[in-house]
Amino acid sequence: MRILVIEDEPALAGFIAQGLESEGYAVTVCNDGPSGEAAALTDDYALVVLDLLLPGKGGLDVLREVRARLPELPVIVLTARAAIEQKVEGLDLGATDYMTKPFSLEELTARVRAHLRGPGQRASATLEAAGIRLDLRTRRVECDGKELEFTAREFDLLTYLMRHPDQVLSRGQILNAVWGFDFDPGTKVLEVYISYLRRKLEAAGHEDPIETVRNVGYRLQARRG
Repeated sequence: MRILVIEDEPALAGFIAQGLESEGYAVTVCNDGPSGEAAALTDDYALVVLDLLLPGKGGLDVLREVRARLPELPVIVLTARAAIEQKVEGLDLGATDYMTKPFSLEELTARVRAHLRGPGQRASATLEAAGIRLDLRTRRVECDGKELEFTAREFDLLTYLMRHPDQVLSRGQILNAVWGFDFDPGTKVLEVYISYLRRKLEAAGHEDPIETVRNVGYRLQARRG
């Protein structure tokens, strides 16, 4: 599926594009309002990620034109503005969804998947790997039949690892996906939370499935032994 990202900050646009491409989408980036609007109206995209503060033409004006011509096209609006009135204005103009910067890549890709889901489709509500069963709706985790308690951030980290079983994930990928864009890459928070996950799994008598890949990051081994 093709996704259009209209974002004028190069670093953020690259971050979004890389994350969506890692999920298997074909991504086009436009860095201003006029070119983004033209692309949305002339090419066949499944979804648009649209910033509000754009050079040349504001995001709300772009949204108004896109919605007038393509009423069914999903548009996720991004903005640094947290004011309620800005969100209401965007939604009233036809935005499908709204995210305030900073945001985590994991949340953005989850929203993209939700909006691209066909009317007759339902995404699987559970993830299973390495003897762990994770329910995305109830946020419950079972290891070898035992239910474990995780904090919100621990759950998000485990979810990201389980979405990519047996794949080596870099520290940067994990930080961006779980903690969000602009998170300090030099922080030790990831190592701390990996240790939290390991401690809780081991306390339940579960073999640690998280492999440290030296100088790169981590991998969740889908099968043990």
